[in-house]
Amino acid sequence: MEMTTEKLSVIIADDHTLFINGLSMLLQNEPDIEIMNIAANGKEVLGLLHTHTPTLVLLDINMPGINGFEVLKRIKAYYPKIKVVMLSTYNEEHLIEKAKATGADGYLFKNTEKDELLRVMRLVAQGQQCFPYKPPVVNSTFDDTDPFLKQFQLTKRETELLQFIKQDYTNQQMANHLHLSIYTVETHRKNIMQKLNLKNPVELTKFILQYNL
Repeated sequence: MEMTTEKLSVIIADDHTLFINGLSMLLQNEPDIEIMNIAANGKEVLGLLHTHTPTLVLLDINMPGINGFEVLKRIKAYYPKIKVVMLSTYNEEHLIEKAKATGADGYLFKNTEKDELLRVMRLVAQGQQCFPYKPPVVNSTFDDTDPFLKQFQLTKRETELLQFIKQDYTNQQMANHLHLSIYTVETHRKNIMQKLNLKNPVELTKFILQYNL
């Protein structure tokens, strides 16, 4: 008697058509994977789950209407057997930790290579959890024990940003380099200004030069 292997059925949820099309092309030729359906927003995902029971949902964090984390919460509450892998552009530790805490089975960056995508999908389908091996780390040229910097109670991320500001990086360039959102970089800059009691970017530049940071 010939044995049949059950396919890994997947629903892809993302509001970017080009991304979904590219992901579908990557998966369509895998013999053990079946694309059950696609959804453009959180409401569509939850609607599909009324009539479809996939093995796995590939779920974008940033979607219009109901965001990915809220969808994840509802899937785990009403369909606990369905596996969920979060998809994100951002390599940010707090997002990874939030995904874990909300019940995600895995977390993938959207620039992940095909082999890694398939590896994570198959492992998660087998009941394993797959998250980035370690939090994102950017090598800092700052000495964490520098007594001058410590007196201002700057975080490690803020001291990293100071180095980039010194090199005249724009907020967008810093965001790209550190894999952060532009909003996160702007928030860090505001916090730096407040902690150093500075009023504008010119004063910040003078501060950096004055103390040779």
